[in-house]
Amino acid sequence: MRVEHARMHAKHRGHEAMHAEMVLILIATLVVAQLLLVQWKQRHPRSYNMVTLFQMWVVPLYFTVKLHWWRFLVIWIFFSAVTAFVTFRATRKPLVQTTPRLVYKWFLLIYKISYATGIVGYMAVMFTLFGLNLLFKIKPEDAMDFGISLLFYGLYYGVLERDFAEMCADYMASTIGWCSDSTSSASAAGALWERSRRVPTAKRR
Repeated sequence: MRVEHARMHAKHRGHEAMHAEMVLILIATLVVAQLLLVQWKQRHPRSYNMVTLFQMWVVPLYFTVKLHWWRFLVIWIFFSAVTAFVTFRATRKPLVQTTPRLVYKWFLLIYKISYATGIVGYMAVMFTLFGLNLLFKIKPEDAMDFGISLLFYGLYYGVLERDFAEMCADYMASTIGWCSDSTSSASAAGALWERSRRVPTAKRR
């Protein structure tokens, strides 16, 4: 065993320096990539938001299919189909009068569901850490998996719907000419929502 141990050390002699170099290269790459991302976001925020939104939307699909997470895949397909329809309506020119209301209601619904899901997941994780799952005869690993899954769903779809909502608000605001340097997408979305609420009343009058 001593001879084999000595042979192993002789075979891997010098690998410590190589590993240190690899770690330094990794840290330098991360720092440079972070600086480039910050500069990209500051100089071209529109393309940055579009690319990061597309990656966050599409990349999980690969792991979902590879790891056979069918529940997530079904929810992802439903969310993507409805969101794609709403985004399509928001990017049409001329803008239909009922589109701002549709956009507002859909993303508000997703926000409420994501918020509630995240809260329930966080409570499930905390209850598991305090051992309250044993009162219901639930295994700790099952309770923790349930809580972490809900936390992931809430955070993922919450961030995704926020980015899609901002993009749709920007498109609608630019379509009707309400977008300017001093106007944010949130204020533009609020103005569009108020306008969509007043349209049926004006028609009835």
